Amino acid sequence: MTKIRVLLADDHAVLRAGLKALLVTQPDLEPVGEASDGPEAVRLAESLRPDVLLLDVTMPGNEHLAALRAVRERAPTVRALLLTMHENETMLREALRLGAAGYVLKKAAEAELLTAIRAVARGEAYIDPGMTRAIIEGYLGTTETEEKRETGGPQTDGLTAREIEVLKLIAEGYTNKEVAEKLVISVKTVETH
Repeated sequence: MTKIRVLLADDHAVLRAGLKALLVTQPDLEPVGEASDGPEAVRLAESLRPDVLLLDVTMPGNEHLAALRAVRERAPTVRALLLTMHENETMLREALRLGAAGYVLKKAAEAELLTAIRAVARGEAYIDPGMTRAIIEGYLGTTETEEKRETGGPQTDGLTAREIEVLKLIAEGYTNKEVAEKLVISVKTVETH
């Protein structure tokens, strides 16, 4: 079995140690390095070429997501999974715009973090379920209180019924795989929707 190689980048040594201890318990995951600031994360991502960079959003040298931007330029095959305490829609949107493959809150359960790492390594996108509603509402250009038109129906902006169904399930916190299973379609179809 080929292991998923993970580079840990966080300015808190105790958190890095905890993440490393979690990863080594998994037969398919391998921590390959640790960085304590943005420039070191970029340098190690470029030299080690991990499958996944688990990157703290707010650490020295990562102002305005500078480390993410540099990794995307210098090591474009490295998939960046941002780990943050910030439930900030603006930061999430900026991270996705800059090429982040995922965004997980530090308050997430261990199982959720492991799911996110594996999803990102497979080439999927992963957004913390707590943040998906904000993204979907932004995409649809609506909030729950604004979603009714004069006709009383939801605003869909040309989305198909199936796309709306997929979006609703994602907003409820289901992963792409769970949505696929629930709707009896493939994960690729969910991603396309």
